[in-house]
Amino acid sequence: MTVASDLLREWMPHQRWFGGKGREWADVAESGFFLERESPVLSVHRVQVGYVDGGQETYLIPVSWHDHPTDELQHAFIGAVTFEGRELYGYDAMRDRDATVPWLQHLVAASTVGPMHFHPAGVAYIPEGLPGDIVSGEQSNTSLIYGDQAILKLFRRLEPGLNPDVEVHDALRRAENEHIAPLLGYVEIDDPDGERPPATAAMLQRFVANASDGWRLATASVRDLYAEGDLHADEVGGDFAADSERLGAATASVHKDMAAVLPTEPADEGWFRRLAEQMNARLDEAIQVVPQLTEHADGIRAVYAAVAGIREPVVRQRVHGDLHLGQVLRTATGWILLDFEGEPARSLESRRELDSPLRDVAGMLRSFDYAARHMLVEQPDDPQRAYRAQEWAERNRTAYCSGYSAASGLDPCGDSPLLRAFEADKAVYECVYEARNRPHWLMIPLNSLSRISSGD
Repeated sequence: MTVASDLLREWMPHQRWFGGKGREWADVAESGFFLERESPVLSVHRVQVGYVDGGQETYLIPVSWHDHPTDELQHAFIGAVTFEGRELYGYDAMRDRDATVPWLQHLVAASTVGPMHFHPAGVAYIPEGLPGDIVSGEQSNTSLIYGDQAILKLFRRLEPGLNPDVEVHDALRRAENEHIAPLLGYVEIDDPDGERPPATAAMLQRFVANASDGWRLATASVRDLYAEGDLHADEVGGDFAADSERLGAATASVHKDMAAVLPTEPADEGWFRRLAEQMNARLDEAIQVVPQLTEHADGIRAVYAAVAGIREPVVRQRVHGDLHLGQVLRTATGWILLDFEGEPARSLESRRELDSPLRDVAGMLRSFDYAARHMLVEQPDDPQRAYRAQEWAERNRTAYCSGYSAASGLDPCGDSPLLRAFEADKAVYECVYEARNRPHWLMIPLNSLSRISSGD
């Protein structure tokens, strides 16, 4: 289906999951194969984009083909081509419900179709025959929900090797950890040249039904607090601290099992030194994008310098890598942690490196700050709201750390220079993100860096 190359080249840059926006293309190569030849015909395409700056990315694009225009799929229309003497109309197959059925059928059958291999996980039930409904709002990947039983995540950007999301979920499934959605299967696709390991194309997990998103719950609590002008955070009906404490315990449980079933090793002086160097390098790059960081730079570098001098024992292990309130779900029985693939912008190799669990703790603490302060964007000069936001953030940060400590026997939030540095590093990353995507939110990480760098 190389006839689709020009269509995909025009369509891709407008998709939310495409990470090369704003970069000039140097070349593009496309290859495809048929995953399903019944109606609708389903083809899968790999599009490799080379950029003028020397970078290169490969994207996975399933396309469904119809022999006539389909009005209900107009929102997913890619374009029309002439193939083998007839006109075909191509649509984003992840938005075509009829074209979503084969993914689970092939997983049940453990199929190999062309370069694509389907691997069911153990004896877990896979709901064969159901169509999938797309999850809106995702940025890096595309997910389908099959009834209330399973969720398939398609990894849009392909990289050689097993995706950490599959690797960690499979390990935690074997450990029977109660704070994850068990892995049901995954899909790999061979390297076209056969020189590198297969890339992970998709994964299937049990769907967590009747669950509430952590970010929505936390921000609802903040709104309740703002609505009660004369009450403290612990007096408001929507107090979130008990949930934060349970979330801390759930995080500790996941970290403990990850350390038990995946590799660990002690951190040496060289690792601390390299970590500080990497953080300083990211700060240098961020200042080019966010000049306002300059006034905090000396204080931030002092925080990083303290990391280079750490001598107490630290055990490195696999971690979540991108933990925040949007990556957790609350169910009737507890918290579920999602998306163990790490920060999608980083290479797969770097996301699989051993790290300190404090990176995840820092990510969640930053998320509490965001939840508390996101409404200050509308009224930045309201000292009463600012005070209440700080009170809510401190209460829930403390509760989270207490829950983690009670479950693990380790206090993650003591006077740790490593935790402080991870928080600063995350806030620097947030500054770049906000400057590029939501400039009016930039005040949130900048204010946090002011506190972190001044030692408050």
